[in-house]
Amino acid sequence: MEDKQPSQMKHELSLLDGTMLVAGSMIGSGIFIVSADITRRVGSSGWLIVVWLITGFMTLTAALSYGELSGMFPKAGGQYVYLKEAYNKLIGFLYGWSFFAVIQTGTIAAVGVAFSKFAAYVMPAALKSVVSEDHIVLNLVFIKISSAQLVSIVIIVLLTFINTRGIQSGKAIQKIFTLTKLLSLFGLIIFGFLAFKSDIWHANWADAWNLRKLNTDGSFSNYTMDAALGAIAIAMVGSIFSSDAWNSVTFVAGEMKNPKRDVALSMAFGTLIVTLIYVSANIVYTGVLSLHDIATAEKDRVAVAASHVIFGQIGTVIIALMIMVSTFGCNNGLIMSGARVYYTMAKDGLFFKKTGELNKFSVPEFGLWIQCLVASILCLSGKYGDLLDMISFVVVVFYVLTIIGIYKLRRTRPDVERPYKAFGYPVLPALYILMGIAFCVLLAIYERTYTLFGLGIVLIGIPIYYIAQRNSTNENEISADN
Repeated sequence: MEDKQPSQMKHELSLLDGTMLVAGSMIGSGIFIVSADITRRVGSSGWLIVVWLITGFMTLTAALSYGELSGMFPKAGGQYVYLKEAYNKLIGFLYGWSFFAVIQTGTIAAVGVAFSKFAAYVMPAALKSVVSEDHIVLNLVFIKISSAQLVSIVIIVLLTFINTRGIQSGKAIQKIFTLTKLLSLFGLIIFGFLAFKSDIWHANWADAWNLRKLNTDGSFSNYTMDAALGAIAIAMVGSIFSSDAWNSVTFVAGEMKNPKRDVALSMAFGTLIVTLIYVSANIVYTGVLSLHDIATAEKDRVAVAASHVIFGQIGTVIIALMIMVSTFGCNNGLIMSGARVYYTMAKDGLFFKKTGELNKFSVPEFGLWIQCLVASILCLSGKYGDLLDMISFVVVVFYVLTIIGIYKLRRTRPDVERPYKAFGYPVLPALYILMGIAFCVLLAIYERTYTLFGLGIVLIGIPIYYIAQRNSTNENEISADN
């Protein structure tokens, strides 16, 4: 006799688990890498910190606003559910489709590629070149596949398999790796402050508020007013990517012990912790490295350069291990939470029917594996920076729509229980909306190729939605006839 498949998810996640999922999913590879590109764009220490502060403010504001929605709809699916309830099934589907096609899978791919980039640092000398991103395994006319890309795929497959064994397996990895990376980052920051070099600090902050382009030869180029705004928006691509996935706990709300309270608190605590870490880490960078060294760090590995100054020669190995722990834990959280969105969509008849089934461990196994497949393909599709441009634009578009949904639901569904209300409403959510729209418009103007490609993926979802609706209607009619 076959075992009966579970029909419901298990409520096994606590407030600590939720906070670790938020922090662990946010802290991946970005904080160790993207400050190099930000510095090249803004050309000063002051504006480097401002970019991270703006991003931190937007992230905290969005997280505190989402708390209202998580209390209203405390079930698996998170943002997909919020958009569906605020607008309609089409808008919800377009988010879910984009989440599957680029947002979640693209982030998993980018973090996986970052893991493999740093793995070479801890490999024996004989293996360093074998796992390097410069070691090309297959060179075709339209694509080059490196061994680093293959390593990233192996990691994604491994974590997907672990998460098919049940929420407890994924939860244990998330808690251990997130606590490890938080302690490691706090250690890096504390030792970094102790290693401050006064001459470097004063040189970096002597002209801290002059916004300009820093060229690789150490020279500067001034911006026109409109180009300066575009430079800030492009600089924020990396910081927004690094701060994304703060809403991952909303996707697993159906497995939280007390979702009406703990989902909102998890987002608040997790985003606050990570924002403080990110700003502090960048202050450390400006205290131990010159602006030119930050901007021209080899392969943008700013944290490696800073760690070498802080800890000496062994610092490169220390930071490489930290990043491997960080990206491994980050991808575990992304993989664990992502499949819950496809599960909820399938329950609404808007995704592969099999995705709405749970395995014997009460997790959506099929959703995990198709997510793994798409993420693996994206690992081979483009460079790290290309994925960032695609993801950041699309994700902010949907964050803006979701926060607008709070205003809409206050008007159309005033009687729904709201255990938690958006902090600073109506001012702070409105401020996020304005900042988010400005970011997306500037990115579309100054970084068109991949942002428009990301928008194209969203629009492709429209005909797919109507096909899915038609198939769902036909299935229901057949079931009714039988």
